[in-house]
Amino acid sequence: MKFLLYFVMFILLLNVFATAQSLIPDSCKKAAAKDPKLKYDFCIKSLEEHPQSKTAKSLEGLVFASTKNAVSKTTSLKGMANKILKENKYDVERPLRDCLELYTGAIDSLNQSLDTIKSRDYKIATMLMSAAMDAMGNCETGFTKRKKPVKSPFTKENDVLFHMVLIPLDFTNMLDMNLPKVLKIKHR
Repeated sequence: MKFLLYFVMFILLLNVFATAQSLIPDSCKKAAAKDPKLKYDFCIKSLEEHPQSKTAKSLEGLVFASTKNAVSKTTSLKGMANKILKENKYDVERPLRDCLELYTGAIDSLNQSLDTIKSRDYKIATMLMSAAMDAMGNCETGFTKRKKPVKSPFTKENDVLFHMVLIPLDFTNMLDMNLPKVLKIKHR
């Protein structure tokens, strides 16, 4: 009888492990199928590099992990902008200050989106994430749309961050589509 109990426990644990292992590729595959901007390989790599993603048991868990990952990257870019400003090595200060402000706003928006995910207000969460995504493009525009355009020191990192924010945004859209209509009405 003990053997049967252990065997059943083993099968259940194996099933949980298999589900966790397939959550990342399955979620990335579904999101990439719905959004051509989302790069499947980038999605997998980004999530697998983040320890919290590996322990996620649901799509909502992946949203939390990927959003926190994006907050971390944005914070890193904010630090980079601060460092460049303090070193005074760049000819133009205004776009650097704008990027610093934009990254600060993006961090706030991403952190707020985590709170709205907890309350399952996915529409607000997607609006906040979209606002955070705008920071990267607006930062780049500050360098390129000047009388005398200047190369941005953040171009590559802004592109990576854009795709990092796109992951939780697309996942949150998937959550919103799966939320029963009764719950959607209740949250409004």
